[in-house]
Amino acid sequence: MPDYFFGIDASKGYSNLVMLDSSKRCVEDDFQLDDTFDGHQKLYSILSEFCVRHPKANIFAAVESTGGYENNWFNALVRFQSHLPIKTARLNPCGVYNNSRAGLDRNITDKISAENIAKYIIEHPEKVRYQQQDPLAPLRKQWGFIKMLKKQKTQLLNQLESNLYTANPEILAYCKDNTPAWVFSLLQRYPTASKLAKARKSSVALIPYVTPQKAKKLIEAAKHSVASATDETTSQIIKATVQQIRQLSKVIDAQTKAMTDKCSIPEVELLKTFIGVGDDSAVGLILEIGSIERFESSKHLASFFGLHPVYKKSGDGSWGFHMSKKGRVVPRQILYMVAMVAIQSNPLIREIYEKHTEKGMEKKAALGVCMHKIIRIIYGMLKHNKPFNPEIDRKNREKQNTQGEKKICRDKSRRYQAYDAKAPISRRQAKKREERKQSQSDNIAKCGIKAPVPVL
Repeated sequence: MPDYFFGIDASKGYSNLVMLDSSKRCVEDDFQLDDTFDGHQKLYSILSEFCVRHPKANIFAAVESTGGYENNWFNALVRFQSHLPIKTARLNPCGVYNNSRAGLDRNITDKISAENIAKYIIEHPEKVRYQQQDPLAPLRKQWGFIKMLKKQKTQLLNQLESNLYTANPEILAYCKDNTPAWVFSLLQRYPTASKLAKARKSSVALIPYVTPQKAKKLIEAAKHSVASATDETTSQIIKATVQQIRQLSKVIDAQTKAMTDKCSIPEVELLKTFIGVGDDSAVGLILEIGSIERFESSKHLASFFGLHPVYKKSGDGSWGFHMSKKGRVVPRQILYMVAMVAIQSNPLIREIYEKHTEKGMEKKAALGVCMHKIIRIIYGMLKHNKPFNPEIDRKNREKQNTQGEKKICRDKSRRYQAYDAKAPISRRQAKKREERKQSQSDNIAKCGIKAPVPVL
């Protein structure tokens, strides 16, 4: 049965489409359709006619993830699967781009982009995952909406801080970790230091969580403030900003509650058994991971999160290990917050964190180690459908520590020739070879091979 590969380069409002065979020959020249009902109907008729001409054909279609422009085309192709012999996939643009660079493509057009998508699914079938439908699509849409609201809230908080620096800088001392609710109430009544300095202590103390002593302290600080902005415009901007922040907070809380109430995924409840994972982070991790069967091992999942260590070595130079931070930023941000909470509340993660910091590791690096440990634990929980049990990890570590002495490492790359002292190598390489030779001699001596014969 012949296979044909359909590449779709989605743009805003339209797409370029092309069909290739398994030999990368074009069997349906590039054509363009609009992202409308008529455009989708025309696509269905084109594919139907193609299947009539090739009754035994299997069509493999793919679109790139382009921030949402591809969703309508992807969903349409998924619907076509019930009537046509077609499979649909969504691709990572990074893979398609690097594959086209490997082919030394010089020009970039919509037609060439569509061909590159088709070529990618021909050349890398093991990297492509065809799917029938996405049951998490509505939840993922709501998750994205909440993330957008949180981003807007952060922007408003940054703007508020900038205005307070000139209008009432003394208030910023109470907003170092997080802005408390009583600060917003205070700013809505007294947005600038000049207005707060004229306020009565009894009036300020009416604000929730503001004691008379704190009210007196705030008024005294306002009287001696170095604030330079005392105009009415700044006052109005601060009030409006605080109002917008409070409104966004209510919407975020309502949307988060609605999302967690509608989310009846068993994997979410499973992840929440890990101390440090809450409702919000559990939903976010599941949406980012999707099906755990996508990942062959915990190493693949760590690479997806960008937590895998990378090491660079070329010629005489070498650089140490560090976290790659490649891949999507959002799941890594979620895991970062999970690790921060777990270090405080999860004894297992706190034990690992303290173990590495006591050895002299930087706190951020130790936090990265904890993130890597957490993602491996999450992989095991989802893979075996078991709740979090710290004893499993401790037993695994004890088992590794009691496996016996490590074997002597041999350099397989030098199996055909030993190091030649006559080689015109650099001083750095000569030093490395000498250190390696000395290291191997020490290992052999420790194993007793070169131990001196005992005197009788």
